[in-house]
Formats: sequence, C-alpha cells, structure tokens
Amino acid sequence: QVQLVESGGGSVQAGGSLRLSCAASGMTYGDAYMAWFRQAPGKEREGVAFIFPRGAPTYYAASVKGRFTISRDNAKNTVYLQMDRLTPEDSAMYSCAADAWVAPSRWADANAYASWGQGTRVTVSS
Repeated sequence: QVQLVESGGGSVQAGGSLRLSCAASGMTYGDAYMAWFRQAPGKEREGVAFIFPRGAPTYYAASVKGRFTISRDNAKNTVYLQMDRLTPEDSAMYSCAADAWVAPSRWADANAYASWGQGTRVTVSS
C-alpha cells in the first residue's frame, strides 16, 4: 500500500519561504513520477511541479516558475518543494502525488496519479 505523507506547511509572510516534504513508502519510490499539486478554497486543483524518477527533467506551472523548486532524494524516499518569494496567491492545501508512469504531457492532470497524500496547508499573509 502506497503511503505519501506531507510536512512543512505553515504560515509565512509574503516574500518568505517554506520547504515542503513528501515521504513515500510502500512503493518502488525510485521509479515513481512525483508531483506537487495545490488547491485553494473555491478553486480547482492545480499542478504546481513535476519531477521524473531520476530527478530530471522537472516541470513547473507558469505561476510558480522561478520561485519554486522541486527535488527528490531517492535514498530517503522523499520529494521536496522549495517555495521562495511566496505571495498570498500561493496560499492553498499542497498535496504530493505519485504514479509509476505519467506522460509528461499530462503531468498537471490530477487524474494521471494513483497515489496521493493528505496534504499540508500553506498560508501566506500580506
């Protein structure tokens, strides 16, 4: 049974930084395609960042490109999301997702992922 557990969310002022972590178990983590999604109240779930099994390439939503960095440590079965220069518009529940295969053209499609974590909340105040 695949389990994904996120951590690192919290409250921060605009311009600040947070690093989210997603620890995976019950899967061949080193072969998994991983992504971060977010969902703000009243909005649709949005793909934020995506990473291939070996750590590259990576893809980002236009809204976060240049501010967020996705990475992974396969020895620790963990994927990270470094978030810098946060704005109130980044406030959302952030969840990680995994699957054994995700076509790059579908990386931002939530339906492409079989496994999800419970999420960690990020609140950015102005």
